[in-house]
This record gives sequence, structure tokens and C-alpha cells, in this order.
Amino acid sequence: MSRETAPRPLVTTDLIVGGMTCAACVRRVEKKLGALEGVRATVNLATGTARVEHPADLGTDALVAAIEKGGYIARLPQLPASGGDREAGESEAGAPQRLLVTAMLAVPVLVLSMVSSLQFRNWQWLCFVLAAPVAFWSTWPFHERARRGLRHGAATMDTLVSLGVLASFGWSSYALFLGGAGAPGMRMPFTLLPTASDGTAHVYLESAVAVPLFVLLGRHLEARARRGTSAALRALAELGVKEVTVRDGAVERTVPAAHLTVGRIFLVRPGERVATDGEVVEGASAVDLSLVTGETRPVEVAAGSAVTGGSVNAGGLLLVRATAVGADTQLARITALVTEAQAGKARAQQLADTVAGVFLPVVLTLAVTVLGFWIGAGADPQAAVAACVAVLVVACPCALGLATPTALMAATGRGAQLGVLVKGPRALEALRQIDTVVLDKTGTLTSGHLTVATLTARADGPGAQEVLRLAATIETGSEHPVGRALVLHAYRALAEDAVRPDTLSGFTATPGNGVRGHVDGRLVEVGSPEGELPEELSAALATALEAAHTPVLVRVDGRPEAVLALGDVVRPGSYHAVDRLRRLGVHPVLATGDQEEPARAVAAALGIDETHSRCTPERKAELVRALRAEGKRVAVVGDGVNDAAALAGADLGIAMGTGTDVAIGAADVTLVRDDIEALADAVRLARRTLATIRGNLLWAFGYNLVTLPLAMVGLLSPMLAAAAMSLSSVLVVLGSLRLRHWQPASAAAVARRRRRSPRAAF
Repeated sequence: MSRETAPRPLVTTDLIVGGMTCAACVRRVEKKLGALEGVRATVNLATGTARVEHPADLGTDALVAAIEKGGYIARLPQLPASGGDREAGESEAGAPQRLLVTAMLAVPVLVLSMVSSLQFRNWQWLCFVLAAPVAFWSTWPFHERARRGLRHGAATMDTLVSLGVLASFGWSSYALFLGGAGAPGMRMPFTLLPTASDGTAHVYLESAVAVPLFVLLGRHLEARARRGTSAALRALAELGVKEVTVRDGAVERTVPAAHLTVGRIFLVRPGERVATDGEVVEGASAVDLSLVTGETRPVEVAAGSAVTGGSVNAGGLLLVRATAVGADTQLARITALVTEAQAGKARAQQLADTVAGVFLPVVLTLAVTVLGFWIGAGADPQAAVAACVAVLVVACPCALGLATPTALMAATGRGAQLGVLVKGPRALEALRQIDTVVLDKTGTLTSGHLTVATLTARADGPGAQEVLRLAATIETGSEHPVGRALVLHAYRALAEDAVRPDTLSGFTATPGNGVRGHVDGRLVEVGSPEGELPEELSAALATALEAAHTPVLVRVDGRPEAVLALGDVVRPGSYHAVDRLRRLGVHPVLATGDQEEPARAVAAALGIDETHSRCTPERKAELVRALRAEGKRVAVVGDGVNDAAALAGADLGIAMGTGTDVAIGAADVTLVRDDIEALADAVRLARRTLATIRGNLLWAFGYNLVTLPLAMVGLLSPMLAAAAMSLSSVLVVLGSLRLRHWQPASAAAVARRRRRSPRAAF
């Protein structure tokens, strides 16, 4: 009898990988890890990391050993560096100094080799003395990594650079000592083409120093640019607070922020950052969330308001109770999502890595073939060597390996600054291709809670503000949602001390009817409209019912004075967001569990033609399946548990950051800021990012298609080949860096469109 084997539980481990220099290295590390049973790995050249999904019973030692068998260095991020890591770290840390020394040695060689009028007696021997340290000390990291790779049967970019430098220096040494180039008074005219006219009396010391000089310079510029692509992630990490002032009873003291626990009370003074997510228990202020969620306007907070860790207190003193600490905070989740996204790999990059894996062996074969062909055709030996070296140096797949990860790092970082979190490159690709978006109503297009939409007071009464003050004072004694919404509206609309509960007396509440009491000696009643009303109040009541609002009548001393309409208010940016999506070619569909009347009212206000009301979670999921069956690429935007099934079943799930953890967990994209306009920004950013990646890959492939044939036929000198190779990688990274400065839409244009957009509440 056969026994079924239970599936092995999988875990994910991140590893730091040292020694990778090109896309071929990425491919080799992935193959070494993939050879282990049950292991899947994604390696990122730009970040130097590997994300490995492996069985829980397979230790990390086995993963590290597999990488090291491929000739690379690996370690866990939290562990101290080993000796091998220190070697790699020294190589990184000492790169600027190595570049400086190389330039000081190489520049005289280049000048003397290229300007024949400066070639004094025995100049070639001075160049030889200066070039020797460059060929061996400056290029030693390349030689060492090439040796490790060849020992494991692998060829990388370092192999090409090492062979190119050794071939140039080796031929020059032969020419100097045995070929007559060392004779006193020798002159050597410089030419950009790898040819010679005087037999062996020609040296290629300029190539031996130019290749490492340009490669080291290119890597230095590339490293600086790559650090720029992850600047947003570092900025998020720097938002963390090191110390915080806590209050224990009447005692205040400063403690490390890491010691905060849920429920602990801490102080946030004006200008300070909020240490962790919490709830304001005392004080009122404005909080700047721009660096955390991308929200441009400060948010007013008071007792009972939630605040986000990392935001800046721009106003008064706040006393906050911690509600989440450590990895559970919103800032930590944002950082984790951005880090996870940058570890991913787009389909185009997978193809590029596959090509790079077979590209280098082909290049080595071509170099040997070119050398043999030139010599067999009767060409000068030094010209044959120069063409061979040019082939080795120019055909480096660095740009292929950097095309996607640098663009992805810059885009996800910029997205985080704008309040858009994308889980990975697959989500970016799906976001670019969507043509239909299913929008939830409550909490997505609308605020999700009752708000006073309109207040209509009779012309011959005490006035709208006075009626609002009296009604809010009465409702301070009520716990009903209508009462809470009315009080909150009054606090925002009137002076802070206008509503005074101490003037309330004789308060009574009748379930299903309303509340009544005395304020300043006047009888005030707030409840359901009934009885005969003046014409203006009757019209306001009819309008409220037509729009599916909740109408409330305020009577003062038995006289009807005002009608308030309460409803779920459309978010300020919803109209503009829907309009922008439509302009981007995305068809909006409204799907809500609410009744038909408020659903149609919201759709009419936002210009949405297709509406589905009274949708259960199952019906929403069925709607998504039906749209996909029609061949549409569907995205779903939601914020509640009832949206989780539809989010998971769509081509792309998009969750509001203010929604439930279930919705956020099921989504591929999270809109952190409380603004549906971020959705249109996300679509445009995705399209710009994928266009940048395609451009990078086109440049990387095109560069090799053009320069490799030129090198093979002798139209590209080794020095120019080194410069072209380094420039290709730098240009790819600089192209990606443009995403750091991408802007969604000008603030002025947004303001103009908002002024023209309708405002309504439902």
C-alpha cells in the first residue's frame, strides 16, 4: 500500500549574496539554489539579495553552501559578516580609493600612448611600470572573482574583464621584451582602430589600463546611482523614532522607542515624530503624514483620533496611547511591502537573465574564433589580439541584469512616497494592463461613516449656526450614530467652545424617535420628521429622501426650525479619480452591498454607468469572474472583509490602506493614503515603470547587437570597448532614476478639476 507524503511546509529566507556583477551571476545563483529539492529563488542584482522559498526542514546552511559552490559569498542579513564577506565588503568600501589610484597610474599611460608628440626616449618602459600595478592590483578583484567562477565552471563579466586585461598586458609585455617594441626611441602613433603597421613594434598598454579604469569608474557611478534608486526605502527606515517620552501616572521619562508596548501612554511635542501607531487620549493638533502616506495636507486630530507612527506633530502637545508596536505598525508594514516588491522580478527580466546565462560562453567562443580568424587571415598578431580583447570587454551583460531591478526599486520607492504600495513586478505588470475596475462604494468611494451633508434652516428662524449649536448640544448626551455625526460636524463647523454640554438639562431619548432636552432654557427636539412642515423644510426633506439620505428634524420650543440630511459622503477625490481612470481607458464599475437608491446616487454623481447594488461577497466574486470571462482585465478596489473574495479573484486586487487587514492581505496593491485618486496615480506609475523597463532592456540588447559585431571586425578598440561597456550600465541606471522624480499631476491642475467636480453625500 502506498503512503501519501505530506507536503513539506515552506518558509521564505532572505540572503545577502556577494560577488555578483552581471545578469549571468544572477542566473547562476538561481540555478544553484533551484537545484535543491523544493527550493525556488529570486535573485536581485541591484540589491545583492536572494529571496529563497524553501522547505522548513532545509536549513539556511544548505542554502549558503549551494551559493558558495557557485563561487559566490552568502550570509543571512542579521548575522555578522564572515571573513569572505569582509573581503567583499572591503572591495566595496575600498572601491573609491582603488579607482583614484588607478586613475593616477592610468592617465599618464593613456596620454603618452595617444599623443605621439609626447613620447620621449624609453617612454614605453615608464608606461609598462605604471601599467603593471593597474593590470594586477587594480584589477585583482576581477581576477579573483574570475578565478572563483572558473573553478566552479562559470564565466561572468569578471572573466571577460580579467581575460581582456591579461591579454592586453601579456601581448604588450611580449612586444616590449621580445618583439622590438622596447627599443629606445620607439614611436607609436595612436589609432582608434585595432590595427598596426609596423609588425610587433606596438603595445596595448593603454588598453590594459583603460579597461580597468573605465570599468571601475562605471561601477562607481553605477553604485551611486543604484543607491539613489533605494533612497525612498532608506527614507522610510529613517522615519523611525529612537527615543520617546512616556508618562507613568504623573511621572514623565525618556525611554528607547523599542521598549514601547501596546497600551503605553507617550507624549508627542510639537515638531516631534509620533513614535508608533496610537490613539490620541488628550490634546489636539495637526499631523503631517506626507512622508508616511503621501497625504499632502496636514490631518487634524483630537481625542479619539488615530495617529500613525513616523508622522510629524505640527501643532500642540499630544498624549497618545500606543495601539501597535514593532512589525505591526503601518510604517513597518509599508517598509516590508516595499522591500518585498523590490525583491521580485518581472517576466522580461527573467528572459534577460536566461539570455545572459548562455551569452557569456558564446562570447568566449566568439573571442577565440575572432582571434583564430584574424591570425588565419594573415592579419598582424597585435590587431588580432586587440579585436579579441575588444570582443571580451564590450560584451558584458551588466546592463541586462540592471534593467529591471533598478527601475523597480525606483518605482516602488516613489510609489511609497505617493501612498501606493505594490507587492511586486507582477502586480505592476497587471496594473498597467487593466481595462476594467470594480469599485466598492462604502469606505472606498465614500468616507464609510455618517456625515452631515446639508442643513436647511427656515429663513425667519434663529439661523443655521444657532440651530446646529442647539442640536449638537442636545446630541452630546446621545450614543446614536446620527447624534455622534451631528456633534462631530458641529465641532468642525463652529468655534471649538460653541457646543457646551454643561448648558444641557432634562435630557431624554426615545428609541426610534429621537432626543429632547433644554439648552439655555429652550426646549430642543431632534428626531424623525413628522407633522406639517414649512415649504422650504418640506422641499429639503423631499430632496434628502430622493438622495437616500437620513433626514433629521430640529424643533426649538415646538417649532420646526431646520432639516439636516445625513449620509455617507463621497470622498473629495472620488470624482476626479473616476474621471482620470476613464481618461486612461479604464472602465469603472460600481459594486456595493448597499441599497439601490444610494448606489445609483453615488454612480450618478461620479459619472459611473454600470452599477450593481445589494452585492453579497459571493455576488461580487461572481461579477469579477463574469467580467474576466468576457476577456476583460479586471481590478477590484475594496476595503472590507466582504471584498476579500473579489480582491483575490481579480486580475489585480487593490485595497484601501484604511481597510481591514483581510482586504489588504488579499490585495496586490495597497493605497496607503486616504485618497482614491491614488489609484489613477498607481496606473500611470505602472505604465511609466514598464515603459522604462522596456526601454532599458531595448538599450541593453541593442548595445550588444551593435557593438559586438563592430569589435569582431576590428572597428572598436579595447579602450573604446571598455568605455562603451561601462557607459551602457550607467545609462540604464540613470534611465531608471528618472522614476524617482515622477509626478502624478500638478497640484494646480488637481485643484482646478476639484473645483469643477460635483460634491454630494450619500
